[in-house]
Amino acid sequence: MKKTLLATTFSLAALTLAALPAAAEGQRKLITILTAPEPQTQLMAMVLTMNAVAKGAEAQVLLCGPAADIALKEAPESATAGQAPKGASPQGLLKMMVEKQNVKAEVCAIYLPGKGADASVLMDGVTAAKPDVMGAELIADDTTVMSF
Repeated sequence: MKKTLLATTFSLAALTLAALPAAAEGQRKLITILTAPEPQTQLMAMVLTMNAVAKGAEAQVLLCGPAADIALKEAPESATAGQAPKGASPQGLLKMMVEKQNVKAEVCAIYLPGKGADASVLMDGVTAAKPDVMGAELIADDTTVMSF
């Protein structure tokens, strides 16, 4: 009886542990926080986010400071110029992820007031973050935060 109970306990534990990675994998969330002004860093942040989405992550991008300029309809050339090796730009990858991969993109809540602008200056699909909502998302158990 003891051996049967012990064997059953180990079997259930093994099944439970085997199921955990599969459950966690489907619920993985990534928040990319981008503040860096350098176009190469901005592009790499978009490339890594895009690759995480391709692997099944649900992603969102929070753009703050000079990096938020890539979300402008009239973005600076540094955000739109293609870079080696594939000619991609930070804004181009952001647009693609927002339009085709349902990536949520937001600018920091203080970005637009700091520029003296409203949401009409942002490219389609980008909104201003709500600090309380973003704060909760950042500390959620299933969230990975990547910051540049």
